[in-house]
Amino acid sequence: MTEGRKPLVEATGLSVEFRVAARSWRRDGQRLVAVAGVDFAIEHGETLGLVGESGSGKTTLGRTLLRLYEPSEGSIAYDGVDIVPLRGRALRTFRSRAQMVFQDPYASLNSRMKVGDIVAEPLRAYRRGSRASRARRVRELLDLVGIPVESADRFPHAFSGGQRQRIGIARALALEPDLLIADEPVSALDVSIQAQIVNLLKDLQADLGLTILFIAHDLAVVRQIANRVAVMYLGQIVEIGTREQVFDSPAHPYTQSLLAAVPIPDPESERSRERVVLRGEIPSPIAPPSGCRFHTRCPVALPLCSEVEPDHRTVAAGHRAACHLVGSRSQPKAPPLAHRKEHP
Repeated sequence: MTEGRKPLVEATGLSVEFRVAARSWRRDGQRLVAVAGVDFAIEHGETLGLVGESGSGKTTLGRTLLRLYEPSEGSIAYDGVDIVPLRGRALRTFRSRAQMVFQDPYASLNSRMKVGDIVAEPLRAYRRGSRASRARRVRELLDLVGIPVESADRFPHAFSGGQRQRIGIARALALEPDLLIADEPVSALDVSIQAQIVNLLKDLQADLGLTILFIAHDLAVVRQIANRVAVMYLGQIVEIGTREQVFDSPAHPYTQSLLAAVPIPDPESERSRERVVLRGEIPSPIAPPSGCRFHTRCPVALPLCSEVEPDHRTVAAGHRAACHLVGSRSQPKAPPLAHRKEHP
């Protein structure tokens, strides 16, 4: 980050809630709090990995940053401007600068449209250029993501899952955005193809200066691409730090549990390492636990944890965690992860 320069994205006290339909006419609808008081920032040109179990609020948070969902509280500053009050043309202009790559490469592309038309759709929607210039731009984008330019007249069914995701990335880049929100972009792909898409995103970031929010539940994939990592549990960010801080010195018991579940390719290290075992299912966001939301599953929870919600505590410079045990003698040691081998 350039000294004195504001983050590209900064969320402060961000909450998102939905009304759940009542099961009976005698009852009022319930509130589902999907994101609860989140504070974080994404610097220019970095990749922030957002990890957590299904149901933790990752996708909701990503879509809220694009204003696809409306926040119930808090602010979202984009390049220093709060985008929550934006409406009409101002909101439309913002959305041209921030785009999304969706999880399912099969459902996210219109099967009745040719690939060239799919990639050109944002250009038409924003009335960018003439028909000839849009066609040139489509060829450039297809070439950029590794799709043969002569494929523009083919339909999505003619492509593999990995190729379809490349097409989705090309579409997201059409308007030359600053921010790319990649929502589980490789979870539906084979492992061999996952590495190709991750490497493509890394190359595009280096070439285009993109800022990326990479949402995933696969920690090995996140370790390959992220500069910093935020760990989310039941609507809250419980730990955030650099990749090395979070993976090599995790401070929150939830982060330690997630990392302990990832197998190490060395059998001897796998047998000897300590584990923080994660038990049970994530509670309902309609009725989250009191105090620390993780205390019902935490193997080292104290009586205080069920009564008082922990504030974020500083572990090291740029590394903080929301846990009463951070900095105390009772804090559990992190599983040994320094020798874990990354995917090629």
